[in-house]
Amino acid sequence: MPVTIGRNPPIGNAELNALRDAAWGDGEVGDQDWQSILRHSLGWVGATDGGRLVGFVNVAWDGGVHAFLLDPTVHPDYGRRGLGRALVREAAALARERGAEWLHVDYEDGLEPFYRACGFRPTAAGLLDLTAPMPDADGGRQRER
Repeated sequence: MPVTIGRNPPIGNAELNALRDAAWGDGEVGDQDWQSILRHSLGWVGATDGGRLVGFVNVAWDGGVHAFLLDPTVHPDYGRRGLGRALVREAAALARERGAEWLHVDYEDGLEPFYRACGFRPTAAGLLDLTAPMPDADGGRQRER
């Protein structure tokens, strides 16, 4: 049976958590409540094979012209078949059709060739870990209170 890619398919927490655990294997997903996340999304794209979820990407947005790829995931059994690229392409089309003008994605260095092949270009960006103590005004670390 061929893999089917669709926009905003009904996806349960258990099946998305199982896909994330299979793909990332870090055990950090656990019992994530995806319904509360998806409710705020611009949309999402899912890939299924015989009813089994084998790929997913969430398209978050700022309420304006910026959209963001989050949680792009392909089951390891389906890797290196073009499924990830197809998910990103469909997510970009969804974002464009819903009014986004820019699509952002953060990725680890090793994934740059994949995202370049999808049409992304690297840009400078910043990241602030909100779980860490905030730096003080001169750039040093503040003590936790």
